[in-house]
Amino acid sequence: MRTLALPLLLAASSGCGSEGGAASTSTGTGTDASSSGAPTTTTEGSSSGPADDSSTGAPSPPPPPAYEEWIKVELPGLLCGNGTPYKFFVNYVEDAEDLMVLYEPGGGCWDFDSCSGREGVLGAANPDGIPDDHLEGAIGLHTPLLDRRLEFNPIRAWNMVFMPYCTGDVHTGNAVTTYVDPLGKEPDLEFHHAGHANNQAAIAWMREQFPTIDRLFVTGCSAGGAGTLANYYFLRTGLEPQRGYMLDDSGPIFPDSVNSKPLHDQIRSAWDIDSILETVPAFAELGEDFGLINEMVADTFPDDRLATTFFRRDYDFSRYSYERFFPGITKDEIHEKWWADTQNLMAQYETRDNLAYFIPYWRYANHSHCSIILTWDGTEIEEAGGIDMGGFIDILLDDSQALQSFVESPQPGEDGT
Repeated sequence: MRTLALPLLLAASSGCGSEGGAASTSTGTGTDASSSGAPTTTTEGSSSGPADDSSTGAPSPPPPPAYEEWIKVELPGLLCGNGTPYKFFVNYVEDAEDLMVLYEPGGGCWDFDSCSGREGVLGAANPDGIPDDHLEGAIGLHTPLLDRRLEFNPIRAWNMVFMPYCTGDVHTGNAVTTYVDPLGKEPDLEFHHAGHANNQAAIAWMREQFPTIDRLFVTGCSAGGAGTLANYYFLRTGLEPQRGYMLDDSGPIFPDSVNSKPLHDQIRSAWDIDSILETVPAFAELGEDFGLINEMVADTFPDDRLATTFFRRDYDFSRYSYERFFPGITKDEIHEKWWADTQNLMAQYETRDNLAYFIPYWRYANHSHCSIILTWDGTEIEEAGGIDMGGFIDILLDDSQALQSFVESPQPGEDGT
C-alpha cells in the first residue's frame, strides 16, 4: 500500500469561505527578472565561487553545502505579496542529473478581501511571507514525491527545487496592485503579484546550479498545478534539459467557456498577465483563450510528456473557478460546470499524442482536491484496472511506454451518490 501519514492540508491547499466585495486599481507592473540576466545569488552555506570545468572551460557551480537536506535560497529583489523577501529551497543528491521542480499549492487572490486574508473569503496561502523553516513541517512532506525515504517514489534520487507560494497569483503574476477595502474599514493594500519575476530569477539560478540536466520533471498541485503549466515553457527553455515531463495536478487551465472565462478575465487584469504574454511570441494566441496554453506547450515541445490530473468531484479549485463569479451557485451547480469544463479539456488533450489526463472520481481527503498529496490511496481508477496516481506517474516518466489517459465514471456510494 502506498501511503503517507499526514494531516489534511486544507489550509495549505486553499482558503475557503463566502463572497466578499472588491475594488482594485493597478499601480504598476512587476519587474521581469529575465530582462536583466542571471541575478547574483545568495545560498546559505554555499562556497564563495564557482570552479572551472576543465572539460568545457565553462564555470562549474560551487559544491552544495549539504546533500539530501533542504537549503534556503534567497535572491535579492524577489518578493512575496506583502513585500517580504521571497525564498525557495533546494535539495541536492550527489551526482544526480535529474531535477524535479515542485510548486507549492495555496489558492489565489485578486481583490482586497482575498488578498488581505479577510475571514470567510477564498484567499491565498502564506500572506505573511515564507519562514526559513517552511519545509520542516507538514508542507515539506505534503506529497510522496518529496519523501526520499519512500522506495516507490520515482523522484527519490533526483535533485529537487521547491518553489513556495506567497504571491497569490498561481506563481505567475507580474503586477503591483493596490486593493481598496470595499467596506472602507482597512487601509489600502499594496500587493506584489510577483510570481513571474520570482520564477524567472529562480530559473536563472537553477541554470547555473544545474548546467546539465537529463530529465526535468515539473509538478505541483492546486495553485502549484496551474503554476506548473504556466511556467513550464520558461523552465523548459531556460534549463534546456535533455527530456521534459510535466504533471499539472488540480490546477487545470480550461479552454475558455461561459464557465471558465470569468475567472480568466479577472486574473488577466489583476495580475497583468498580458505583460507576460507579450514577452513570448508563442504566447500571442493565449490572449484570445488562456486554455490554448495546453496545445501551445504540447506543440512547442512535441517530444515531452505532459499530463494533468484532478478529481471529477474536486470541491476546492472548482470553487475558486466559479463561486465568486456566479453568485448563489450551489455545490451541485459547481460540479456541473466543473464537469462541463473537464470534458472540454479532455477533448483538447485528445488532439495531441504527448498530452494525457488522469481523472479519478472522488476520494475522502481534502474535498477531493489534489491527486499527488498525502497518499496514492483513493486515486485508483476502476476502469483502468485500479491504476492509481503513483502508477500514472510511473507511466508518465517511462519513455518506453505510450502515454495513456484515464477517466473514472461516477462511482455509486461515493461523495453521497
